[in-house]
Amino acid sequence: MKIAIVGATGEVGRMMITCLEESNIPISELDLYASKRSKGITLYYNDNPIKVRILTESSLCKHYDYVFFSAGAGVAKTYAPIAAEASEVIIDNSSGFRQEASIPLVVPAVNGDLLAGYSGIVANPNCSTIQIVLPLSVLDKLFGLKQLVVSTYQSVSGSGHQGIATLLNQRKGSTDKGIYPNIIDQNVIPQIGGFLDSGYSQEEEKMHFESRKILRLPKLKVSVTTVRVPVIYGHSASVYAQFDKTVDINVAENALSQAATIVYYQNSYVTPLDIGNSNDSHACRLRHGCDNKSLTFWNVGHNVRLGAAANAVEIFKQHAQYSGRQ
Repeated sequence: MKIAIVGATGEVGRMMITCLEESNIPISELDLYASKRSKGITLYYNDNPIKVRILTESSLCKHYDYVFFSAGAGVAKTYAPIAAEASEVIIDNSSGFRQEASIPLVVPAVNGDLLAGYSGIVANPNCSTIQIVLPLSVLDKLFGLKQLVVSTYQSVSGSGHQGIATLLNQRKGSTDKGIYPNIIDQNVIPQIGGFLDSGYSQEEEKMHFESRKILRLPKLKVSVTTVRVPVIYGHSASVYAQFDKTVDINVAENALSQAATIVYYQNSYVTPLDIGNSNDSHACRLRHGCDNKSLTFWNVGHNVRLGAAANAVEIFKQHAQYSGRQ
């Protein structure tokens, strides 16, 4: 298979290369693209050196089986349609296409059936959305999800390399706020993205919309508060879910324990430091909420892996399987 990665030198782009290596799917050709700032950089795929190319409009006129985008919404909006004219499937990690009705927004374990027979642009969801919809999809099938309240605790790597650099510089004594509206070291910031007229932030509205779209629950009531915390990798979420049916905790625990994409902890809890390089969604502290038709649980996921690169590669793998490419 012929594959390209746009934005290959960024945090997520590099992780896409790693996740492709881990997939063990034969790739006959891998081209890496980035901006002029990355001129001269060489990256490695299975120890083979690949020189990063400068992205131009003509770059993507070449045919690829799959093109991964990890370069922001602006670049995706400009270049992904060009790539879609020449190539089979474009997997975009940005927010550029997530709200377009004609473009599937996919978490393979939840709604991967949308990939069958599909060609064109596929949107990779928001990092925090991916990790919560995996357990919520399991629970929805059992009890009928109708209302969702979520608070997230999102690491600085969710802002890319600049977020990590800002935190590390502040830990060395810098008082420069960097890319954040306030100091992040030894602090938490209840704002991710700009505030909208609704009072919610852009990140919160993303999760509202994406949860409904991925779970195929357009009437789902959702309220999210997103918070940036001084953690380098790993997003956490406190999830409160209300259901149509009475929730049997034992049934819920058994289903979560058996789900292929979830690691469930019955008698302990998990933190971002515990999950290492896991591509799974980690759930624990499952208990009834305000009544026996509700649940509360703690959820942790690696935002650069599960929340970005690994889910994009899972989209690739599932589509490749549907199309007979593997």
